[in-house]
Amino acid sequence: MAIALHSASQLPHVYPPATSSSSLPSSPIFFCSYGASLSSSASCSLFMRSNESSFVIDGHVVACKYYPSVRCSTTHAVEGHKSLSSILRARKRMVGKGSKLVGCGSATPKLSLSNDYLSNIVETSDEWIATRTGIRNRKVLSDGETLTSLAVESSGKALEMANIKPDEIDLVLLCTSTPDDLFGSAAQIQRELGCSKALAFDITAACSGFVLGLITGSRYIKGGGFENVLVVGADALSRYVDWTDRNTCILFGDGAGAVILQATNHDQDSLLGFNFRSDGHGQKHLHAFVGSEDLKEKTYAVDDNGAAFLPSRASPAFIRMNGKEVFRFAVRCVPETVEAALEEAGLSGHDLDWLLLHQANQRILDAVAQRLQIPSERVISNLASYGNTSAASIPLALDEAVRNGKVRPGDVLAIAGFGAGLTWGSAIIKWG
Repeated sequence: MAIALHSASQLPHVYPPATSSSSLPSSPIFFCSYGASLSSSASCSLFMRSNESSFVIDGHVVACKYYPSVRCSTTHAVEGHKSLSSILRARKRMVGKGSKLVGCGSATPKLSLSNDYLSNIVETSDEWIATRTGIRNRKVLSDGETLTSLAVESSGKALEMANIKPDEIDLVLLCTSTPDDLFGSAAQIQRELGCSKALAFDITAACSGFVLGLITGSRYIKGGGFENVLVVGADALSRYVDWTDRNTCILFGDGAGAVILQATNHDQDSLLGFNFRSDGHGQKHLHAFVGSEDLKEKTYAVDDNGAAFLPSRASPAFIRMNGKEVFRFAVRCVPETVEAALEEAGLSGHDLDWLLLHQANQRILDAVAQRLQIPSERVISNLASYGNTSAASIPLALDEAVRNGKVRPGDVLAIAGFGAGLTWGSAIIKWG
């Protein structure tokens, strides 16, 4: 990771060569940002000296009292000082900054589809579905409802719980695979809520999306100077379900959940540890390709040169899933990622108050809990009522558990998402 140094003019032209920082002004004129490259070709080093620090750039020593430590490569050294070129931290006001969960909310569509209703569409039954999945009901968009409207409703509830005004939000993260707009819906959520000062963008990681969004939001607070971050998990997979395929149409529902992350002291950090992984080799087990496989020969056109190209309005295909392989993947990988996050947090399964997994299948929830040796009474599940709501499932279940008093301030939860990509990840969080 590198830093960016920004000033009114190039540093070597601002300061003459100096042998110590004592001859330089104490007020800094630079800004440091994570993830950027150096704004000039100069290399920089950081040297610690009690309560002050100095940058050395092209042989020039520059006082920088607000930036006590920075990670960057170094080609310079100052006699009597040791270069700290391996670790780069943020500005002094960022050091030790944590992110606290201060609000949550959720929203689901009005229309409910029971297992009995689906038995009129495909060859199935309530008993068959419930036994294999644990699902008895799911909710789907209807009557003008949209993903954005659900996301806005859930976000409004989270803002109200956190007692935060929309214009105090610095960042809106929408975790979804099914935006209303091809180019993303986060900005529309920002607009509808009135978060006029906020940056907004989408994160696509399927059923793992909310966990990744939570991690991303906390990093923006820790290293980007943001104070309040809205993280929304929302999906409307009913739009992409083949309602003639009983293996998939019984699984999915629509919904949205949101949380507010707020900057706080490090000792109050809600994100205690995390782990995230991806493996594109598993795409074949769970996907929804743009332009379905059975349409490739029928709808792909050929230009004058004989080259095939996509039709002008290629659309996503239905969701296709190899249930057995997805089950094996989840039962193998989810316990591993939870254990890795626990290790980073310095905790064990015995320290957890709750296990909250992506609500995909009750058999998966039970198997993962068993492997982690977590009793069923400490596993949160609302799968029976909503089905698999993808990126919405974790924040939706969290909001319900908080509002009904099951999850209380100070409770420690392991949350884990897993799904298409393949992607999977977990975070150890403390509520409130």
